[in-house]
Amino acid sequence: MSDTDSFAQILRRGLWHENPGLVQLLGLCPLLAVSNTLVNGLGLGLATILVICATNVLVSACRRWLHDDFRLPVFVLIIATFVTSVELLCRAFWFDLHLALGIFLPLIVTNCVILGRAEAFASRQRVSAALADGLAHGLGFAAVLIALGGLRELVGQGSLLAGAELLFGPVGRGWSLELVPQSGGLLLAALPPGAFIGLAVLIAARNALTRRRANAGRVTAAAADS
Repeated sequence: MSDTDSFAQILRRGLWHENPGLVQLLGLCPLLAVSNTLVNGLGLGLATILVICATNVLVSACRRWLHDDFRLPVFVLIIATFVTSVELLCRAFWFDLHLALGIFLPLIVTNCVILGRAEAFASRQRVSAALADGLAHGLGFAAVLIALGGLRELVGQGSLLAGAELLFGPVGRGWSLELVPQSGGLLLAALPPGAFIGLAVLIAARNALTRRRANAGRVTAAAADS
């Protein structure tokens, strides 16, 4: 990645070409464990975005003063500091969501996506580019969490946005959509095997769309040459 890349290019890579959950397959533990509902996925996704953006900015800002021998421990310390801050905020203002996310909120510290972006990009780029990269990869990871959580909730419970009040407060109590009324849903989708199956479906869908676009591009190029 070049320091001269535009925001659109960085965003496209984080959301699609280098998506942490669908392409790099990083952070799978929280991705699979928390994505049983859309709200849980959204909550963890927002927390991850905050941590990765803040980490990238601070790492980029102090990159000139970090010696190679101790930069990784410093990166982990920075990540742990921001994760602790986010966890305390969540515990103070969204306590029920904090309980729902459980151990996987503090385990953001071990998310390879955050450390990987700090090492591969933020430590080598200016602050604005590092922030854009953190936002792009954070959004990419959150998008997979939301899509997988929505898919599993829809198939497993026949609803969407169940428990919205955990994130949005009392105003979200009426946001739950019962798309399949009086349906017990498919229990498998709510269990751990359903997370693996759902992620496989999303990866297959992305790969199929990528191949279709590549084939369409080749056909267009061949037609232009002829």
